[in-house]
Amino acid sequence: MSESTMTLVRIYCTEGEGRMRKLLARLHDDEKVRGVTVFRGIAGFGASGRIHSSGLIDLALDLPLVIEFFDEPEKAARIIEDLSGSVKPGHIVSWPIHVHG
Repeated sequence: MSESTMTLVRIYCTEGEGRMRKLLARLHDDEKVRGVTVFRGIAGFGASGRIHSSGLIDLALDLPLVIEFFDEPEKAARIIEDLSGSVKPGHIVSWPIHVHG
């Protein structure tokens, strides 16, 4: 079995920021990264301390989103650098991973 080292990147935002579709299109269409998954949280909070959560009677949701992708370390680093001006500081994390296949 072969193994390659990649970088996994997570971008944290909320639905209310309206970033998901634009980021997803960029990662898919422009950057052509190897894989992307978007996770929708049921609750979360960040530096502001404001809790984003859903309830049974919520009409407009502002839930946390995690956009996760992986690719070659050099490509991931370039994308992170490009996104640093449009994503709040501290909202992008990354680490090395091993892809088996």
